[in-house]
Amino acid sequence: MNKAILLGSAGGLAVALGMLAFGFVAGNPQAAKADTVQIAQVTSSTDTKIDRKEVEGIIRDYLLKNPEVLLEVQDALEAKQKEEQRLAALGVIKNSKDEIFNSTFDGVVGNPKGKVTIVEFYDYNCGFCKRAIEDMQALTKSDPDLRFVLKEFPILSPDSQKASVVSMAFHLMHPEKYGEFHTALLGGQGRATEATAIKVALSLGADEAALREKMKDPRIAETLSRTYDLATKLSITGTPSYVVGNEVVFGALGQQVLAEKIEEAKSAL
Repeated sequence: MNKAILLGSAGGLAVALGMLAFGFVAGNPQAAKADTVQIAQVTSSTDTKIDRKEVEGIIRDYLLKNPEVLLEVQDALEAKQKEEQRLAALGVIKNSKDEIFNSTFDGVVGNPKGKVTIVEFYDYNCGFCKRAIEDMQALTKSDPDLRFVLKEFPILSPDSQKASVVSMAFHLMHPEKYGEFHTALLGGQGRATEATAIKVALSLGADEAALREKMKDPRIAETLSRTYDLATKLSITGTPSYVVGNEVVFGALGQQVLAEKIEEAKSAL
């Protein structure tokens, strides 16, 4: 038990009694009652000074006999944190709708005017993102009303960042070919780098000199910086991660889960 809890104070004693009361939840009402009685005996003395060591000993013995209580506390804490995270994300999505769903620098596949939008934060060197590209293709093929936004979030390496700069420059020059570029680079073998990204861009008709000049556009670095800030606010720390409707979905959870989230977003319209 963390000794930082001030069992010598009235507030600390309340915490201790509350923890013992978990015995009822854990299915041990008698054990909890017995230990509570012991604490009551310790604190009912006419001497107002509480024997800290004795109280700590009782709590320690109780937790050793009923360790499942700690699991219940951990589960409750995780549930509370997830709910707080969900509510915080709701606020961010509400206040940053255009930046999330309608950034000029984000590529779009599927129906550009679709009623439902799913936003993917991805890294070109993310193995899970490479596997998830099939989910994107299947979902946009099966749902003609789906708008799939691709948000550059290069967090794995400098190579990823350089590849994203090429990607964003290509998108500004040839938005109509961006879906092909994205599929070729993310679905390709080997590591995505500036060189491999430029090779893909040239294969799709980009002029190398014009592309390299566009890569210097200061708005690209500014957009990536805003994306990192947005991801932090949304508690996104890995790729792929998605925003569907008013919910953030973490990880490559598969086509079925994403499809369910899309249906939930449709029903909320």
